[in-house]
Amino acid sequence: MKSPHQRVMEICREPYTAFIKRSEGGWEMEKSDPDYDALEKERQKLLLAKQRQRARANAAGKIQAWWRGTLVRRTLLVAALRAWMIQIWWRTLTWRCVRKHHQALLKTYIIQEQAAVKLQSWVRMWQCHQRYCQMSNAVCILQAPNCCFDFQTNDVLQPQYKGTSNQLEFHIEILSV
Repeated sequence: MKSPHQRVMEICREPYTAFIKRSEGGWEMEKSDPDYDALEKERQKLLLAKQRQRARANAAGKIQAWWRGTLVRRTLLVAALRAWMIQIWWRTLTWRCVRKHHQALLKTYIIQEQAAVKLQSWVRMWQCHQRYCQMSNAVCILQAPNCCFDFQTNDVLQPQYKGTSNQLEFHIEILSV
């Protein structure tokens, strides 16, 4: 059995016995062969079959293009999701790094502030101690044994100690005679 393409080629090779003549409306063909109509129908069938085959090939091409596009879109979606996950991982990593850096800076600041507070408290305590020593020396000078003023030690200096959990308050009252 011959394929439609081979049959069309055979028909095209066969010599037609039709005559073409010019008429008032254009060119006309006169038939001289009784099989001309059968051959023309066969040729029309083959052309129609060829057109259908082309249409099927075009439809198959469109379906294949759609499928390839779907595969490409799917691949691109997977790649985009992976890139998104990598971006999330990177942002988390950099955020953690920045947070650790901030915490280190905060610890350094806290240590410096605590050291400054401690130094200030030592200086204030030293100043209080110096004032206390000056007052004690002044009282001792006033309490000379040959002097007519005789003070009792409990009356002269009455230190008051108030201790709290964080701060020690120290008050001295000097009573005059």
